[in-house]
Amino acid sequence: MNMEEQIRENQKILRMLRRPEGQIDVVLDTDTYNEIDDQYALAFLVKSAPRLRLVGIHAAPFYAPEFNHKSENPEDGMEKSYEEILRVLRLMEREDLIPLAQKGSREYMKSETEPVESPAARRLVELAMEHSEEKPLYVLAIGAITNVASALLMEPEIKNRMVLVWLGGNAYSWPDNKEFNLFQDVAGARVVFGCGVPLVQLPCMGVVSAFTTTGPELEHWLRGKNKLCDYLADITAREAEEYHMGPCWSRAIWDVTAVGWLLGEEYMRDRLVHSPIPEYDHHYSFSEERHLIRCVYFINRDALFHKLFTTLAED
Repeated sequence: MNMEEQIRENQKILRMLRRPEGQIDVVLDTDTYNEIDDQYALAFLVKSAPRLRLVGIHAAPFYAPEFNHKSENPEDGMEKSYEEILRVLRLMEREDLIPLAQKGSREYMKSETEPVESPAARRLVELAMEHSEEKPLYVLAIGAITNVASALLMEPEIKNRMVLVWLGGNAYSWPDNKEFNLFQDVAGARVVFGCGVPLVQLPCMGVVSAFTTTGPELEHWLRGKNKLCDYLADITAREAEEYHMGPCWSRAIWDVTAVGWLLGEEYMRDRLVHSPIPEYDHHYSFSEERHLIRCVYFINRDALFHKLFTTLAED
């Protein structure tokens, strides 16, 4: 791509990366069973209607024994995430949304040119092709990026019809990039960072890691409000005890921030950067010849948690 073409491409990307206004269509791509934060994000998104119109809920694979032992392989992680999606929707008494759920990839990408077939990837292509540069589909990805990268390889045109908001990778100043969502499928990450899809990155360690809550806060804001809130308070406390093993703990509810980016600038700040290159040695490399993306660098923790808690507690 020559300089003139790159300028035009960046201009298009910048137009599509403006904060959305009015009602927008959203797909959530989620490894829902992996941790407890995906359940919060799914519920937050469902209850943010009609501003955010949910049109797809896609189960992502996960398997990372270095972090937890909740799955036996990527396929098992995806199947458990699919079942957790259904569980959360039933707790919310939103069985009407169950048809939006799709099973995703059963393995990670073997290379940067080979998509992984799945109902989720195919459905994402269909949904994106129903949208346009002027009215794009917003894809919130909060797990390994396999489903989304596969869809982009299956139909490259969708990069002109969607905006990807991905919680993946660490802050550029962090000493390594071995982050849960990214390191499971580095090939997929290289596809989405390199193909030119309009991308908002929410880095984990060093940025989103500041978005933490505590047991007393959950008890105050969620306990007794509804069945979903009790479920979230219970599983958060149970997981905190398992991982922290102490009376004082805080827990990052990472994935909520992806929904927060769509809801307004008051919840976080981002800046334009040249798209980084995730390397297979779990570090970034950088080039100013790359296209632009938005990268979040600050989360307004208090404002976003207040929005989350009050939204989840609504009848």
